[in-house]
Amino acid sequence: MKEDCGIVGIYSNVKDAYQTLYFSLFGLQHRGQESCGIVISDGKNIYQKKGMGLVYDVFLSENSNELKGYYGIGHVRYSTTGSSKVENTQPFVADYKGKTYAIAHNGNLTNSYQLRKKLEENGTIFQTTMDTEIIMHLIVKSKKDTFEGKLIDAVSKLEGAFSLVIFTPTCIYAVKDPYGIRPLSLGKINDGYVVASESCAFDLIEAKYIREIEGGEIIKIDKEGVKSINYGKKKDARCIFEFIYFARPDSMVFGESVYKVRKNFGMKLAEEFPFDGDIVIPIPDSGNIAAIGFSEKKKIPFEMGMIRNHYIGRTFIQPFQTTREMQVKIKLNPVKEIIKGKKVIVIEDSIVRGTTSKFRIKSLRKAGAKKIYMGVSCPPIKFPCFYGIDFTTREELAASKKEIEEIRKSIGLDGLYYISLEGMLSSSSISPEGFCTACFTGKYPIKVKNFKKEQFETE
Repeated sequence: MKEDCGIVGIYSNVKDAYQTLYFSLFGLQHRGQESCGIVISDGKNIYQKKGMGLVYDVFLSENSNELKGYYGIGHVRYSTTGSSKVENTQPFVADYKGKTYAIAHNGNLTNSYQLRKKLEENGTIFQTTMDTEIIMHLIVKSKKDTFEGKLIDAVSKLEGAFSLVIFTPTCIYAVKDPYGIRPLSLGKINDGYVVASESCAFDLIEAKYIREIEGGEIIKIDKEGVKSINYGKKKDARCIFEFIYFARPDSMVFGESVYKVRKNFGMKLAEEFPFDGDIVIPIPDSGNIAAIGFSEKKKIPFEMGMIRNHYIGRTFIQPFQTTREMQVKIKLNPVKEIIKGKKVIVIEDSIVRGTTSKFRIKSLRKAGAKKIYMGVSCPPIKFPCFYGIDFTTREELAASKKEIEEIRKSIGLDGLYYISLEGMLSSSSISPEGFCTACFTGKYPIKVKNFKKEQFETE
């Protein structure tokens, strides 16, 4: 399973906003590793830098020190619509009536196909295959008199998940869809303000977390401060996977501590779990915190029974024709001295396709585990996501075509248990009705027709 994207925006009187944007993007690197970019202004000149690769690789190169200014926006990308290529890096930049605008987007527009076709029929030419570009065209083509009016008019036409940061000649805007599907937080830094997908982006720059931006809210930040505009009726369908997998545990997301919610997942799972064991081990890193909660509740020792190799780059194994099993071996290695002869309870955050889990369990068997039980801190994923997670067809989901007992056998477990939907939703102080659970239940808050991840690539 892949991350979606991370966005950040800052407006401050401090002239080194580039450094602030850089460190904020570095803090959001876990949300996307394909490409990244920054657009920044000193009030007179506008600078931009984008490229394929990690934040460190793109910005610690020649000419990055020329990115000067006191306000700007940034983006780290994993492609959920539009393929992974340099043309699709963000922020997306456009000139309109002699002025420069830019936009960065986290989420998926579910009506992107219809919107793009209509724009193309009216003569619009697209430079990319991203749904993000559609938003820019809708803004500039709006017949409203002010930019603010154009922005409200444009985003009111969008359906799906979108958290946006928008750069203009005088200010930045932050926008969240009425359902509030993707996270976006507001923070204070010195005499300015910052917005970011997760609050962990604030910590590196010593910004103070203020609050989560609401669904259907636009935030304008300029020299006058912060202005809040409500453009759509708030409907609340926050993505529960932000707590399960995407967000860093040191973040505040949707106004909640990810660490606390994830630990509560583990404790609720422990209350329901029907098996007993000698040790509890997580699948690093996303299973770590739930495993701590599980261990505490069950009073079974927590051990780091699998060690992750943190130095695997994308190109490390490319020279060789390796199997998926070898990739798993390279990434995670069992600690034989801890596992041998033990009844092991493995805590995993989710099972999507099940193939990776199969190889992990095989390695634990070889390490000498006596019995292996798995607890999963989310319910079976049975339905695709169209709002920014990279599983968009039912065919690729193990639980959509197999019963739990079949999944257990295919992975090679002695026992398998998923947390109940009720148990998962009760782990947060947010009302259960405030989450999107479509990937578990098939109940989509926003209807989708004929969506395809690469729908504009072959046309």
